[in-house]
Amino acid sequence: MEKNRFFPEMNGNFGFGCMRLPMKGDEVDYEEFNRMIDAFISAGFNYFDTAHGYISGKSEIAIGECLAKRYDRSAYLLTNKLSDGFFKTQADIRPLFELQLEKCGVDYFDFYLMHAQDHNNYPRYNERKAYETALAFKEEGLIRHLGISFHDKAVLLDRILTDHPEIEVVQIQFNYLDYEDSSVEARKVYEVCEKHKKPVIVMEPVKGGSLVNLPAEADSVLRNAGKGSNASYAMRFAASFPQMAMVISGMSNLPQMLDNIATMQDFRPLEEKELQAINRVRGVFSELNLVPCTACKYCIEQNQCPAGILIPDLFAALNSFESFHNWNTKYYYSTVLTGSAHGKASDCLQCGMCEGVCPQHLEIRSLLEKVAGVFEQ
Repeated sequence: MEKNRFFPEMNGNFGFGCMRLPMKGDEVDYEEFNRMIDAFISAGFNYFDTAHGYISGKSEIAIGECLAKRYDRSAYLLTNKLSDGFFKTQADIRPLFELQLEKCGVDYFDFYLMHAQDHNNYPRYNERKAYETALAFKEEGLIRHLGISFHDKAVLLDRILTDHPEIEVVQIQFNYLDYEDSSVEARKVYEVCEKHKKPVIVMEPVKGGSLVNLPAEADSVLRNAGKGSNASYAMRFAASFPQMAMVISGMSNLPQMLDNIATMQDFRPLEEKELQAINRVRGVFSELNLVPCTACKYCIEQNQCPAGILIPDLFAALNSFESFHNWNTKYYYSTVLTGSAHGKASDCLQCGMCEGVCPQHLEIRSLLEKVAGVFEQ
């Protein structure tokens, strides 16, 4: 396994994102998570990524139980994040940080990121001196590297990296579907990182699974391009750019892990024929006009929808119906996704709380009206 050219302590360029872990009901499936960790480390990789709010706080605990208790600290790198919803003042940051260390079962983080920076929360991080506090943690040896994760337009990232040259790494959403998307600006954001000479960590390389379960026409394009899985083309696209230090994949079962290991253990950039196929897949998606939700669940986990609407699940159902026009999606909507336990799309209170935390900046309220129009007539 080659050492990373940006951070020598990183093995390779493939990381384990712990936002979508294997679940048994509402709890993390520790046995499956153990198997996935073992396969990941046995393959030579060592980078794990979590945040305080992932899986309603269960991700950090699972890392403590399944990783920290089972492996020597030298066997892995661990990234955590300072999330806006969990601190109100600068004085809140250190107790939160210490709680994160405790839950993860470690005494330092290799990387610590100012989480999901955008035009709404960036001023608050500055007002609360979050960057200065994190630098103090670094001076104390509690973190090794300071970075940010970013969910906004390129102009703001340029400002942040100018304001804070101490930032060592930038985590961005980057995949072939978002590459030229004007709402995400993945290409432009990446180019800002190049301008400031900052290594890049990729999140959402398969766009929350949207680039795995492709519409039939798009799937056929990639089948004709070669023998790789749909996920493998997405992972290789993201990792093929020169400023990429790491591509993180959120995996929820061992087969997904093994497929990604097979792709990234002997990584090779996309060839011209494969890039042409990716461009044709983009064209298929542009004609479908799907909701670009990545199922991060910030809208329902960090800001609990007061109407109890499973927003990401309803968008996934809409996308599935638009892609495949399958009757069972409507049945699934009416029997599983809504009912006594969960609100229908039409139950939206129009409060807008969800839109305030959406990393994709989706107009969720109007999109829920579209969902209601499709499934509730």
